[in-house]
Amino acid sequence: MKFSMENLSRIQINLLPTPLVELKRLSAVLGGPRIFMKRDDLTGLGLGGNKTRKLEFLLGDALSQNCDVVITGGAIQSNHCRQTAAASAAAGLECHLALGGKRPAFPNGNLLLDYLFGAIVYWCGEQKRGEQIPQIAEKLRSEGRRPYIIPFGGSNAIGAMGFVAAVNELKNQIKAMNNMVDYVILPSSSGGTHAGLTVGVDIYSISTEVIGIGIDRGESGNPAYESELAILANKIAEKLNIQSRYTPDQFQMRYEYFGGGYKAVSDLEREAIQLVARNTGILLDPIYSGRAMGGLIDMIRNKQFSSSDTVLFWHTGGTPAIFEFARELGVGF
Repeated sequence: MKFSMENLSRIQINLLPTPLVELKRLSAVLGGPRIFMKRDDLTGLGLGGNKTRKLEFLLGDALSQNCDVVITGGAIQSNHCRQTAAASAAAGLECHLALGGKRPAFPNGNLLLDYLFGAIVYWCGEQKRGEQIPQIAEKLRSEGRRPYIIPFGGSNAIGAMGFVAAVNELKNQIKAMNNMVDYVILPSSSGGTHAGLTVGVDIYSISTEVIGIGIDRGESGNPAYESELAILANKIAEKLNIQSRYTPDQFQMRYEYFGGGYKAVSDLEREAIQLVARNTGILLDPIYSGRAMGGLIDMIRNKQFSSSDTVLFWHTGGTPAIFEFARELGVGF
């Protein structure tokens, strides 16, 4: 399939390729398939994470438009906001963050890093998805600034290009180890990672199934999110000038691990985080990778993969948030 990413502006802020490692001890403990992990918690900037792949293209676009300030938003422990603050610092751009909640007495986790990277924070109460960004942008424009707005999670067609490119990286790693990957499991929330991987798997002709674990979408049987993924994938295809078009039924989602909702740490996440930590030395975060790994563990225990399958878990990062959830994780006391 002919396509081109050469017309897209991009900056280099990641340490790529991120490692692809086999989790032999975890597989043995679970009695399951061969398990690999794509370590996007090690992208390198600001304690790593998957969003930095998107930010290479988003901030490249911002600089190409001569913008001097970046605005985005999210929850108080947003991994995306922390990585945007770090990437903005690396690119020489001022960063403004619209965060849900109210300012705590002492910052911890991702919020502490937001401040260390020099971000200017606006506290937005119950609005946790950047709803106040338009007002912030207008104020900055009135001051003669040139703001660049990054959507929630960096999940638009430009940001998702980071994961189209990531599939080519994965393809080269798979080829080098002379192996195939039957399934890719990932946390799926704002959609850019999931849509980008799906398009990438298509255009790079990798025979694998991409399965998203719902993180903040708990309505099983509601096709709304799959429709959003298809819309985003089609925008990616248009930007790449390829003929492929995507429909909601091409996106696999598992919603049964939603539990008590977004940020609700249950036995599922607790066990996954401890099991992986004690058998691999790798840390997961309580919100995204912890829940997705909990889903994968449950799927393995329910024999949804054969012993001959190879499953790849895409670690999306988020480790700094673990320190904010010490009480919920219930270890050490």
